[in-house]
Amino acid sequence: MRKISVKRQLYAVIMKALMYIAVGIIILFFIGLIGYILYRGIPYVSVELLTTKPSLIRGTNGILPNIMNTLYIIIMTLIIVLPIGVGSAIYLNEYAKNKKIVGVIELAAETLSGIPSIIYGLVGMLIFVQFLPFGTSLIAGALTLVIMTLPTIIRTTQESLKTVPQSYREGSLALGSGKWYMIRSVVLPSSIDGIITGCILSVGRIVGESAALLFTAGMANEMISVLQAPMPNHAGSTLSVALYVYAKERGEFDIAFSIAVILLILTFIINLSAKAAAKKINK
Repeated sequence: MRKISVKRQLYAVIMKALMYIAVGIIILFFIGLIGYILYRGIPYVSVELLTTKPSLIRGTNGILPNIMNTLYIIIMTLIIVLPIGVGSAIYLNEYAKNKKIVGVIELAAETLSGIPSIIYGLVGMLIFVQFLPFGTSLIAGALTLVIMTLPTIIRTTQESLKTVPQSYREGSLALGSGKWYMIRSVVLPSSIDGIITGCILSVGRIVGESAALLFTAGMANEMISVLQAPMPNHAGSTLSVALYVYAKERGEFDIAFSIAVILLILTFIINLSAKAAAKKINK
């Protein structure tokens, strides 16, 4: 066997040490950030905060409307964006023949993923709030988030479809199945992990979005029923918008940190649910 030189061994040791140091710094930063949020927010999380709505007369700072509005936004956005995003990825990867057009669409999707959310908010305000008859409402906010998260769903699903071996497709077709049956029964189940990953990334962006929703969903704190949520002119603020209002407009940082804790817990629960659903689908 060829002996590795001392210089290359030293270089490998230094690179490995730098890698461990970088990983350690990231982990410490992550633990410190989460720990600080929990330290500042948990003492102010109470049953009253979670089950009431804000009222100047009663002197309450409840966030129940914000929690419900966040769930409405997540559900409405995913119901719209998942079929469109997954269907577009299937077409681009399995049906589209012109590779140049596919390349242009992929480049456009990657470019749209990097556009600041405030731009989406302005476009959503012009189209869904002013031009279309939705007004400032949760449905206008959800449609704006659909445009924001669509490139992420398309690209993650498409990359997941590309990881499915070509032999799976050829074997299914050789057994006499049609192309759509092959995609539905072989390709999609094999790429479900990537689709769930795109869903998780989209939910993370939906939960943490505030700039776009300020222009489209509004800052109302009234309770909205399930039937009213997709209706025009029913405005409502999500948890991220409420966090911004309490921190920047009112200067009540204790409530803002408690909302941050709720956001962390909500995101954690959604991610675990998505992974559990992926495992169940795989089985």
